[in-house]
Amino acid sequence: MPEEMRQEEEAETFAFQAEIAQLMSLIINTFYSNKEIFLRELISNASDALDKIRYESLTDPTKLDNGKELKIDVIPNVEERTLTLIDTGIGMTKADLINNLGTIAKSGTKAFMEALQAGADISMIGQFGVGFYSAYLVAEEEEKAEKEEKEEKEAEDKPKIEDVGSDDEEDSKDKDKKKTKKIKEKYIDQEELNKTKPIWTRNPDDITMEEYGEFYKSLTNDWEEHLAVKHFSVEGQLEFRALLFIPRRAPFDLFENKKKKNNIKLYVRRVFIMDSCEELIPEYLNFVRGVVDSEDLPLNISREMLQQSKILKVIRKNIVKKCMELFGELAEDRENYNKFYDGFSKNLKLGIHEDSQNRKKLSELLRYHSSQSGDELTSLTEYLTRMKDNQKSIYYITGESKDQVANSAFVERVRKRGFEVLYMTEPIDEYCVQQLKEFDGKTLVSVTKEGLELPEDEEEKKKMDEDKTKFENLCKLMKEILDKKVEKVTVSNRLVSSPCCIVTSTYGWTANMERIMKAQALRDNSTMGYMMAKKHLEINPDHPIVETLRQKADLDKNDKAVKDLVILLFETALLSSGFSLDDPQTHSNRIYRMIKLGLGIDDDEVIPEEPTSAPAPDEIPPLEGDDDASRMEEVD
Repeated sequence: MPEEMRQEEEAETFAFQAEIAQLMSLIINTFYSNKEIFLRELISNASDALDKIRYESLTDPTKLDNGKELKIDVIPNVEERTLTLIDTGIGMTKADLINNLGTIAKSGTKAFMEALQAGADISMIGQFGVGFYSAYLVAEEEEKAEKEEKEEKEAEDKPKIEDVGSDDEEDSKDKDKKKTKKIKEKYIDQEELNKTKPIWTRNPDDITMEEYGEFYKSLTNDWEEHLAVKHFSVEGQLEFRALLFIPRRAPFDLFENKKKKNNIKLYVRRVFIMDSCEELIPEYLNFVRGVVDSEDLPLNISREMLQQSKILKVIRKNIVKKCMELFGELAEDRENYNKFYDGFSKNLKLGIHEDSQNRKKLSELLRYHSSQSGDELTSLTEYLTRMKDNQKSIYYITGESKDQVANSAFVERVRKRGFEVLYMTEPIDEYCVQQLKEFDGKTLVSVTKEGLELPEDEEEKKKMDEDKTKFENLCKLMKEILDKKVEKVTVSNRLVSSPCCIVTSTYGWTANMERIMKAQALRDNSTMGYMMAKKHLEINPDHPIVETLRQKADLDKNDKAVKDLVILLFETALLSSGFSLDDPQTHSNRIYRMIKLGLGIDDDEVIPEEPTSAPAPDEIPPLEGDDDASRMEEVD
């Protein structure tokens, strides 16, 4: 114990010291990211001075009795290389200048606000006490001339000495004219910079669509009118105002991530903070333009960025909610919504992929062509109203174009049975339906994947069972011939006029998705190898080609022509189902041989040509496991 007391007695206390020149350099050169910030800081200080006198005038109206105009003048002088800012605010006494400017990080505004009674309706942004020093980013010297408002009042009460001038009345009139002219010229030389008022602070009922349009153009530099607008405010524990616009058309670089966006401008207490606040809005809503003005967001010392805050997440959630409301309102007008959907449908589908909380609302906004909608787009809700009584699922097909999917073999029986099929023709639809498993209790089913179940009566079920038994041996033989190229061969319930098709497993990629993934420059080959291997060949039991092939296989399953025909059918089915061939040249040679047979050309006839080491075009590589050439001529 005595030893501890001895250590306490020996302990010395030192005050922190600072090298003022180095500290000033640190403040000037490290707090701010660009030099232009100084003007915002100085104007913010002047604005706070105006707010102070405006607030004091509420309790003492005489402070503004003399008709003083509250304004800030910015006066550049190119010749003298000076920039002068003059405000008509509350001003500072000599003591204020010494205390606030002579002490680093001493904020007069913060002290003023702390002195106010609780609940005062005033909002000022100054709080760090370093904004004044930002002028040294661009200036070597800064002069500050101040007169507190009360000193100005005292000066007005003192006797004044006036020069009554000459007794010559005419001379006096001439002087008055000259003086009037001089004042008029000075007024004309001034230009009001903040002509566009912060309309987001006004009542939406008092703002016309013309005012919204004018503000939108000044905000975005767009030459067209906006398509829709949402103006709202949130009050309570969190307070902010927002004004959101939807452009009439999508920009050409909408998904160019490297380019800096200029979407949502952020203000804090009506002071501009940043051009684009990424945390305020999700990526899929990057086309929305507007402003957000908050009273509660915490800033870092440079006031150029936000501190991490839960408030930001709450604002983001409210903005997304209001965007959903705006889209829903827009959907009530089919003509305008079609314009919106034409430009921003990809964004909505990206939102379904990324935003699980709003997936249901976004799915209600989707529009597609279908087998029953003609040239019009239809919603999933409208699809449900046209469903048959015995229909349990929503059927869809993905592909490159409307014509391609409408003529696909996969939709033959579905359409023949009277079921509607949605045509999804954008690459992002593949990602969208991976997340959108169902809509309003109805499962979304791809007609290109295995396990397609169509409502059947007892007679249809009986016929299907008979066909499976009848073609069981052919299915086994085709699987042996194709080996690892397909996972299995089955009898199809979806084909009408096509002999066969290639379907994928329930969790595998569709042909369209496989095409999209192959086009990716940075694709994962290991994943592709796994997902692409799940192909199933389905045969049409009612097609004459398949029936004839079954008969030949029953006679001789080792018939080389049967083997060649099975491979030819498989490769043709790959193409018609939207897949690509691994070896298109071999397939082409098979087609050329068929053409020769059709034209009666002897396959053994030699066509003279220049010597070459490459195989002749009509030479077909032998089939796997077969040393002899295929004898296509045996097939009539």
